[in-house]
Amino acid sequence: MAKKVNFVPQGDRVLVEAAEAEHKTAGGIIIPDSAKEKPQRGIVVAVGPGKKKDEPVTLKVGDKVLYGKYSGAEIGIDGKEYLIMRQDDVLGYFE
Repeated sequence: MAKKVNFVPQGDRVLVEAAEAEHKTAGGIIIPDSAKEKPQRGIVVAVGPGKKKDEPVTLKVGDKVLYGKYSGAEIGIDGKEYLIMRQDDVLGYFE
C-alpha cells in the first residue's frame, strides 16, 4: 500500500506513485538502466475534490491504475518522486 502523503491535488487531479521499472525480462535477461522503459502503472496516493461539486473524482486512494506513457508531470514531495495528472489521463484501474 502506498504511503500517505500530506498533499491535496486541485480539481480533478490525482497524485500517483509509479511502480518500479522492470529489472529483468520474462526470460531472465537483466535490463540495464539506460534501456528501461518508463512504468505505465502505479498507485493513487492522493485525489482532488473534482472539477465541480457534481463531478467528483471517481478514483480513490489505493487504486492501482494504468496511465499513458507520457501522462502527468513528475514532482518531488518529501524526497520521493510522484506523478500528478488529470483523472482523464488515467486509462483504467485494476480491481
